[in-house]
Amino acid sequence: MEKRGAARSCVMDSADNSDALNGEEIPAAPNEPGTGHRKPCPGEEMWDRARCGRSSKKREEVSPRTAEKLDSSTVPKKRDQLSPKRQEQAEKCQRKSKIHRKVGQRHAHFLHGPSPDTHFGPKASILQNSTSIVQIQDPTSQRLIWAKPPTNVLVIKKVKDEALLEPFKELCTFLIEKNLVVFVEKKVVDDTALAKDTDFERIRQQLSPFREGYDELSGYIDLIICLGGDGTLLYASSLFQTSVPPVMAFHLGSLGFLTPFKFESYRTEVTKVIEGDARIILRSRLKVKVVKALKTAEPERNYQVEDNGLVPQSHINNETQKAFMQIHVLNELVVDRGPSSYLSNVDLYLDGRLITSVQGDGVIVSTPTGSTAYAAAAGASMMHPNVPAIMITPICPHSLSFRPIVVPAGMELKIMLSPDTRNMAWVSFDGRSRQEIQHADSITVTTSCYPVPSICCHDLVYDWFDSLAECLHWNVRKKQSRFEEITDSSDTEC
Repeated sequence: MEKRGAARSCVMDSADNSDALNGEEIPAAPNEPGTGHRKPCPGEEMWDRARCGRSSKKREEVSPRTAEKLDSSTVPKKRDQLSPKRQEQAEKCQRKSKIHRKVGQRHAHFLHGPSPDTHFGPKASILQNSTSIVQIQDPTSQRLIWAKPPTNVLVIKKVKDEALLEPFKELCTFLIEKNLVVFVEKKVVDDTALAKDTDFERIRQQLSPFREGYDELSGYIDLIICLGGDGTLLYASSLFQTSVPPVMAFHLGSLGFLTPFKFESYRTEVTKVIEGDARIILRSRLKVKVVKALKTAEPERNYQVEDNGLVPQSHINNETQKAFMQIHVLNELVVDRGPSSYLSNVDLYLDGRLITSVQGDGVIVSTPTGSTAYAAAAGASMMHPNVPAIMITPICPHSLSFRPIVVPAGMELKIMLSPDTRNMAWVSFDGRSRQEIQHADSITVTTSCYPVPSICCHDLVYDWFDSLAECLHWNVRKKQSRFEEITDSSDTEC
């Protein structure tokens, strides 16, 4: 199988600096050399910090260093002291400033909020270094573009559901007619119901089957289309332990919180995605590393192929007598007490420091995407997928004060059994690959650099709230009726 087009898709920022307002090209404001702040024009308030609504006067007061860098000829003067040429230049800059302010107001709705001011009072500021500069793209502007037209499409169908056979055949026929290579699971191609369909035989012969755990899909697949419920998207995520192709999910399952598309309009929607007309939401994943003592580790064959669709990356280090397994999960990592009737007792470390011990049925470590799954049932808050965070939710803790917490996405979480625990614990990854954790074993959790690019039906905000209302019936109750008339005379008395 020829390896085609690694990294065919990427995310584009739709907020361009050359946006046009009323048919005119908007010029970029000049930058002050070496500072990254906008340099003021004569007679104009300073450009920098305009997003936060701060005036040039205040900026000059709190940042004398910036004022020293400015040339004396650029310091604003009174209008009557300017020469006619300088006055005309100042008026031109003011007109540009108004245009930029309008554009700033139009693009001022950023999900990550405005950039914070790094100067505090007249003398204090944050030390600027290379590690403190982080560029974050606004999630609302993320759109899908193709470096090359997509050619290989992976279709994931919910198994053991005969109601999905007709939608599956329609979709495969449509994709092959568009000269696309369609990859499907071998067990789906070998389905007896499809084999008996003589009309579908020609299309069936053109499908490219793959065997889970044996055929490597990374670097071959350009687009993933899921037919089913949330489990199909979780399964698709587990097939790619590095970079994940864009995922388009159709709601043909039971819940469908992560599947925003309706299959009735699949021709139009798929065509739009292939043409690059789609918005993207990046669903963060957790990178989980499990280190187990070699004497307590599962046989090596269990680390190679899993029947449930989870193929972790693992190896055994004979020098340290440790077995390592690494896996990326989309929803959550769950550590629980398993079949034991005793409380589980596990220690939580954040960036190498012991934070607390969990005594209860277990603990859930989830992504914002997983906050509407098991974590929601355990009492955690529901979090939008674009919030960069890791959620830690106890399961039935034996402490009334142990509430779910949210930590920054950049922190490293480590889970180990407490030395005085009465029993072992069990761990599962997105509900799969369940295994026992013993003393001296450790689980390290960090945010993965390989998110799942999920294609939005409308946009990343509307889709999420629509799923909350339709799937979870969030805040659904009968409306309180209003008063027909005031009957209490005391309400009208002065």
